[in-house]
Amino acid sequence: MKFKALAICTGLLGASLSLSSLSVLAQTGATASTPAAQQRPVISPEEALQKFSFFVTSVGLGKGADLGGLAGADAHCQTLAKAAGAGNKTWRAYLSTQAAGGKPAINARDRIGKGPWYNVKGALIANDVGHLHGDTLAQAQLGSNLTRNQALTEKGERVLGAGDTPNQHDILTGSKTNGTAFTDAADHTCKNYTSTAADGSAQVGHFDRTGGGNASWNSAHPSRGCSQENLVATGGAGLFYCFVAN
Repeated sequence: MKFKALAICTGLLGASLSLSSLSVLAQTGATASTPAAQQRPVISPEEALQKFSFFVTSVGLGKGADLGGLAGADAHCQTLAKAAGAGNKTWRAYLSTQAAGGKPAINARDRIGKGPWYNVKGALIANDVGHLHGDTLAQAQLGSNLTRNQALTEKGERVLGAGDTPNQHDILTGSKTNGTAFTDAADHTCKNYTSTAADGSAQVGHFDRTGGGNASWNSAHPSRGCSQENLVATGGAGLFYCFVAN
């Protein structure tokens, strides 16, 4: 009887362990025949390059917020993208301009195509313009993937952010949180990216979603001046976002 009871207990214990194993496998998304690592999709360098449609500039132009206007900023995006092997795509700087000299304002969100956009590693940044900016409640709750770990340069490197030395998380945008241009009389674009004046200002976002009161990637606070030194002093380097305008 003792042996029979032992056999029954052993069988129950084995069944319990089997059920526990199945529970763990269900939670990890793995199966008995397929390791968890094999569940994750693997993207080849060629596929990643084909999808590549967003980056933070690895370097600025060295003249603070004077980018040579939108044309100069777009050219910089194109040059960096070409060096990364993606010069066959049309790149645009994510920058808004203000109405001036009889010319209307331009919204950054209207310059970058429709999406989706992916970083140089092939990771999704946003499905479309609405997803990028959180236009609807559902899109805002979903949130884009423009975060510290995914907002990479064209070289696939992370930009220095809050807690790093130096902190370079200020990204030039000249935009409001919804990606549109400012309409008041104040300077929010360092004279549409043509000025290095100490008394000017350009709106910046924080790619790492840290600080600025609203942790916004595109509209955290204004810069204190337009020169390279001014931007560096408040946590920037004259960097900006580039998107493929498909």
